[in-house]
Amino acid sequence: MTSITDNIEVLRRLLQLANTALLVAEHQNRLVGTVTAGWDGWRGNIYRLAVLPAYQKRGIGRLLVNEAENFLVTKGAQRIGGLVARDEPLAVSFWDALADDGFRRDESFVRYAKSIE
Repeated sequence: MTSITDNIEVLRRLLQLANTALLVAEHQNRLVGTVTAGWDGWRGNIYRLAVLPAYQKRGIGRLLVNEAENFLVTKGAQRIGGLVARDEPLAVSFWDALADDGFRRDESFVRYAKSIE
């Protein structure tokens, strides 16, 4: 799924922020997965996790989430959330599978978003 923020300009800004990380997974010099981790001084967030379909089910997504978590903990995060599109069944099932790692669905929140165009 793409959004209005999926462009090179936004990526360049992201890479310059000290409290944000873009983590990548490579296999044989090929980019096969990415995830973004952000720390706002209060809470850590993990979002935009993506792994190429041919490389899914190999533990790459879990490794990226673990590295994102490590990054956020070094920043001071004591709570970390994963932002997951509800209508993406593969993403939801992936995050549900991370229950053993402590990630649980939090049905107590509703997200509101506004796109500035």
